[in-house]
Amino acid sequence: MFFYPDYYCNKVTDITIDVLEKNKIKGILLDVDNTLIDFDRNLLEGAKEWVAQMKENNIQCMILSNSNKVDKVTAVAEILKLPYIYFATKPFKRGFKKAKAQLGLENENIAVVGDQIFTDVIGANRNKMFSILVNPIAKKDIWVTKLKRPIEELIIKSYVNKQK
Repeated sequence: MFFYPDYYCNKVTDITIDVLEKNKIKGILLDVDNTLIDFDRNLLEGAKEWVAQMKENNIQCMILSNSNKVDKVTAVAEILKLPYIYFATKPFKRGFKKAKAQLGLENENIAVVGDQIFTDVIGANRNKMFSILVNPIAKKDIWVTKLKRPIEELIIKSYVNKQK
């Protein structure tokens, strides 16, 4: 289904090299808000080490964020030493195409990791990229995301039930 991720886990650091290799992933596009940082801009514990592990295993990582706050996205990118695209307008294709060009990979070799179905998962699925949904780091969200969360929870519940 269009709303379902290809893979679902608790947090970014739960994504293993094995899962990526099994799915022929050579590059990862990472969301920022509530995926790498919480509302108060605290970095997910273990994120730096996880990114380093990806790089050691020749997995390219890049930030693809819908945030228009360039200072916030830049700060995370500098900590993780990653290239970034901000104001990506996910789920529209523009940001994904730009990221694909920068990575120099084919769509089927790129995973998109994020905490939202309506931006990250749908955007990845529209672009025929491997979609990975993670749970939000924290409950605190911007108002527009709060409106979507109950619908996303129903989709996730349906997805989990179909996996059983």
